[in-house]
Amino acid sequence: MALATVGYILPPPFDPTPLRVDPVFRTLPPQPQAETRPVATGGRITTQDVTVTAGDGTAMGATIRAPVAPGRHPALVFVQGAGPGLRGEFTTQAEWLARAGIVTLVYDKRSVGYDFRHRDFDLLADDALRALALLRARADVDPARAGLWGVSEGSWVVPIAAARSSDVSFAVLVSAPNVSPMRQVTWALGEQLDRLHAPSGVRELLIRAMGAVDMNFLRYDGLPALRRVHQPVLALYGTRDPSIPFVESSRALTGALADGGNLDYTIRYLDRADHGMRIHGGPFAPGYLQTLANWVRGLPETARPAVRIAGATPVQRFEASDVPAAPWYAGSTVVGLTLCLAAAGYVAGPVAEMVVRLRGRSPAAEANARVWPPIRRRFRRMAWTGLGLLASVVAFITLLVLFSVNQAGAWPAVLAGWLVIRILALLMLLQEVTAVAAVVSGVREGWRPGRSQQVAIAGVLGGTGLLLVAAAYYGLFALPW
Repeated sequence: MALATVGYILPPPFDPTPLRVDPVFRTLPPQPQAETRPVATGGRITTQDVTVTAGDGTAMGATIRAPVAPGRHPALVFVQGAGPGLRGEFTTQAEWLARAGIVTLVYDKRSVGYDFRHRDFDLLADDALRALALLRARADVDPARAGLWGVSEGSWVVPIAAARSSDVSFAVLVSAPNVSPMRQVTWALGEQLDRLHAPSGVRELLIRAMGAVDMNFLRYDGLPALRRVHQPVLALYGTRDPSIPFVESSRALTGALADGGNLDYTIRYLDRADHGMRIHGGPFAPGYLQTLANWVRGLPETARPAVRIAGATPVQRFEASDVPAAPWYAGSTVVGLTLCLAAAGYVAGPVAEMVVRLRGRSPAAEANARVWPPIRRRFRRMAWTGLGLLASVVAFITLLVLFSVNQAGAWPAVLAGWLVIRILALLMLLQEVTAVAAVVSGVREGWRPGRSQQVAIAGVLGGTGLLLVAAAYYGLFALPW
């Protein structure tokens, strides 16, 4: 009961608030038919591989696709979302837009200065501007209609670039969170766990683990950059996007643009579209490419539409909430130290016993042969249980990440994984209690443990105790299930 209480009384608490429905989003007007009118895509195009050189000298491969038709054309640069950002993932829409009369450039995202833990959005914005400069210098590009297209994480990058340079003629934001990365991930996590029918304890485990994560970009606030964007903005959202709080995202976008005095924005919700503007990860949502092409080709007339927000009505149940920063005793440094101390405790006994043997001392002379062997076996089982628990938690979190992509058969697997973790935690607690009882009983019978046995007792019981406290903080003993 004491361990169960630890998870309740220690901060940080987390309880997402139901989203109050903004009257604007109760029923959206339908998207104007002119925006989704058919686009001729039969034109011939040219394809050219080039190199974009970043400010720090990093060379990024890029591909330009351009219509063969004479004259100057509108143009856009694709700015990738999170991940490696290889240009091949945008080939389909880049070719489609080129055949529709729009010059496109797709480049490979840098790997220097960008990794899982550290992301510099200002650096990425500079890369996008350099790619745009390469495009604007072409004779077949109309520089007055050359802009940036950014998806997901790229929609934090594009506003920085647009606010920094008037060379950006327009901005297209696809599935733009417009909340901090931490709030976006937390919201997506909550939605995913609901779809997986995960027990409430799973949410607490993951939220508390996220609070201890130290990544420089997770608390990034993109609204100041949006307030400095004065170019026309097209924002596209899907009503089946599991990754962003789309109602709050568009509400934050309109508020930031209004604060900066920018009324040239168009927000469209596409029915059944997911995070990548596709239907269940397959074909593009009906109207997506047409909306994009017609808006870009129609600038500047399309910059200020008669209806700014239109399309399928979105439904968002909960607010995107920040994960409170973990207290000092649950920070990444302390957690790492705890795991290291537990590991050291588990190996201390065998190391000490090996030292004793190398010195030529007889273990039998130090310990009662009847008491020590069963206790030693208990300690070995405890070490394996602790290792199994840690491995199970890591595997479980990995499983949830994989199910964010493909949730087929996810519900039974999630419940089974959570059951395994809870059983291992309870087994570890039972082993700790029975091991302490065995040691106390042996001492009462006259057993006097030797130096190496004392090290093993302190290491294993202490290491398991640390893991039990950590497991309690992360809710592995919490009730109910």
